[in-house]
Amino acid sequence: MNQSAPKSSAITLTGKEAEEDEYGGRDYRKEVQLKLDYESRPLWVAPDGHIFLESFSPVYKHAHDFLIAISEPVCRPEHVHEYRLTAYSLYAAVSVGLQTNDIIEYLRRLSKTSIPDGIIQFIKLCTLSYGKVKLVLKHNRYFVESSFPEVLQTLLRDSDVQMCRKRNDTDMTETDTQLLSTTVSTKSVFQPHKVRSSTTPTTGITNIEEETEKTEADSAIPTDITDYIDKIDQDEDEEETQSFSFEIAQEHIETLQRKCIELDYPLLAEYDFKNDTINPDLNADLKPTTVLRPYQEKSLRKMFGNGRARSGVIVLPCGAGKTLVGVTAACTVRKRCIVLCTSGVAVEQWRSQFKLWSTVEDRHIYCFTADSKSKPGGCSIAISTYSMISHSGKRSWEAEQVMNFLQGQEWGLMLLDEVHTIPARQFRRVLTVT
Repeated sequence: MNQSAPKSSAITLTGKEAEEDEYGGRDYRKEVQLKLDYESRPLWVAPDGHIFLESFSPVYKHAHDFLIAISEPVCRPEHVHEYRLTAYSLYAAVSVGLQTNDIIEYLRRLSKTSIPDGIIQFIKLCTLSYGKVKLVLKHNRYFVESSFPEVLQTLLRDSDVQMCRKRNDTDMTETDTQLLSTTVSTKSVFQPHKVRSSTTPTTGITNIEEETEKTEADSAIPTDITDYIDKIDQDEDEEETQSFSFEIAQEHIETLQRKCIELDYPLLAEYDFKNDTINPDLNADLKPTTVLRPYQEKSLRKMFGNGRARSGVIVLPCGAGKTLVGVTAACTVRKRCIVLCTSGVAVEQWRSQFKLWSTVEDRHIYCFTADSKSKPGGCSIAISTYSMISHSGKRSWEAEQVMNFLQGQEWGLMLLDEVHTIPARQFRRVLTVT
C-alpha cells in the first residue's frame, strides 16, 4: 500500500469508476446497497468521498455536528448540504478524540446505503497513524511523545529524525533508540465557569418549543443512531496512561515536523502548561458574571480535553462569541498571552473584551499598533496586528524597542484572530518572529 496516499484529498475506487452522465452525475447503485429504512437516515455517502445531508431530517443536528468534525463543507443549499472527506479533515477529527472505528461506525449508521469499501479504506489510511505522535512543550523543552513505543522506535530509525534529537555533549555520537517513560493523565483541565443553556450559536435566543419538537423528532430516529449519539458526543475518558518520549532540539522543530509528515506520522502539538514552572502564572480569571454558551464550552473542552492545551483552529459562526472563547482560553492557561488581529479596530475590541469578561488589570494589557508604540512595561496580555508583527522593513526606534520586548518574552498562548484571512507567508512569519 502506498503510504503517501493520505496526503491527497482524492479518493479512488477499488473497482471500475461509474461513468458520468451529460450533467456530470454518476450512478453508484452498483457500488452501494440501499437500506430498507433509508428514509429515516440522513446521509448519502458517495464512493468519491462526497457526502450529502438532508437538512430536513430529524437527526440533522447530530449528523451535521458529526460531519463538521470529519469532513469539509462544500455547499449548503436549503434542503441538501454537501460535504467532502479529505485527509486533513480526518486528521482534524482524530485530533479532537474521534477514533477510526467510531468514525466508520457512526457514518455507517447515518448512511442510507452501505459504505463503499474505498471510503472505509481511506478513513483507515488517514486516521490509523495520525494522532499517535505528539510534539509536547513542557518546561520550555520539546518532546516527541507517544503511547506507542514502537512508533517512536520507527521514527528514530530515520537518520533525519536522529539528527533532530537533542543530546548531551557526552552522547552526541550515539544512535540508540532509548526512550523516556512517564505517566500522563488525560483528565480535562477546563472547568466550566457558567453555562447559558437553550441558546443558538447565532442569536442566543431561547426557543420555548425546542423540547417539544425534540421529543417528536426523536421518535423518527432509528434506535441504532440514538444509541451511538452519546458515545460520539461524550468527552474523552479521564485516565492515566503510560507515555514514551524523546527530546528534540528547538531549532530542528520545523525539520522534524516536515519529516514526520513524510513518514505518515503527523505531529499533534500540545502545551503542558499545568506543569510549566518556568513561565510565571498570570493572575487572571473570568469574572463571576461571565457566562459561556454550550457550544463555547464544548469547543474549549476539545482544546483542553486531555489535560493540556492543544494547538488547533476553533471555528464558530459570526456572532457566536469567538472572542469570549479566546479570553476563556487565556484564563485557563494562565500564562502570558499574545493576541494577533487583522486591524487596529480589532485590537481595541479584544482589549475591551478582556476587560469585560476577565479580571486582568488594565495595566497588564498592552496594545501594539501604528498609533500605540509606547514602552510595554510588565504586560501579561499583548495585543497587536499581523502586519505590525510581520513587518520586515525598517521600523521606528519605538517600534523596534517593542518588538525586542515581545521577542524576548516567553508566551504561553498565542491567539490568532480571523486566521483564515491571513496569507500563508505572513502566517509563517508571525509564528517565527514571536
